[in-house]
Amino acid sequence: MGTEMKEISLDYRYLRAFLITSRFLNFSKAAKELNIAQSAVSRQIKLLEESVGDQLIIRSSKKVLLTEKGQALVSELGQFEDKLQDIFFGHMNKTIRVGILHGLLETWFNDVMVEFSKLSSHQLHVDVNSLENLKDKLHNGKYDLIFTTENIQSELVSSLKLFEEKMVLISKESINPKDAADYPWIVYSEQDHLFHIYKKRSQKIIVVNSITTIQNLVNKGVGIAIVPDHTLNRNHDLNIYDLKGQSKQYIHLSSLNFQMMPEHIKSLVNLIKKK
Repeated sequence: MGTEMKEISLDYRYLRAFLITSRFLNFSKAAKELNIAQSAVSRQIKLLEESVGDQLIIRSSKKVLLTEKGQALVSELGQFEDKLQDIFFGHMNKTIRVGILHGLLETWFNDVMVEFSKLSSHQLHVDVNSLENLKDKLHNGKYDLIFTTENIQSELVSSLKLFEEKMVLISKESINPKDAADYPWIVYSEQDHLFHIYKKRSQKIIVVNSITTIQNLVNKGVGIAIVPDHTLNRNHDLNIYDLKGQSKQYIHLSSLNFQMMPEHIKSLVNLIKKK
């Protein structure tokens, strides 16, 4: 028959008393460091030993020694403290997990990444997702920041308005926007603005989930499209038409409600605020 492993229940409340005593190998000095009575230090270590079912310290009137288990525990706790130090105070090579809508990544956020890479040693892990998935992953702690068109305000998350996203109709040749259904539509998805604005649909619809490709197709005269104005190339040669009666839409930066935002995340947020 195999030997059953004994299950321990470590009482973490008394680890500090054990660590300080193991550092000084002296109950009196440990008590002074902890600002408690010497008898209290001894009792806390005894309770810790009872919780693990092993003796950690050998006591005598002249000397304090660590048992083999005591030495092993000190070693493991030292490594644990080093890891905690790295988690909370290590500033190099931190990864910022960013969730973003596809159109924003292809255009506006590209410039942000270029500038951030020049100013910071921190790493970016950027993930494209749908609005619902972005919100869900942020609430579950899978993202540090997300960029969407929604102003999210909850107990866990808050949003910062960045800039207005104005939707415009674009075409290669001059057209009458009222006759949009007479031209091929190049759309991002079945939720594209063209479907919401025009009751009459085009007879030819091309679905492409890339803002850059949509604009390239429009530029080649394949059809018309509705895109955010901030995604347009500065040197474009397209006809642009404002969409009347549309409510204003804004891009927001959303994050968890940190009482103290981690420095590596704050560095990216501060850069975006200045843009």
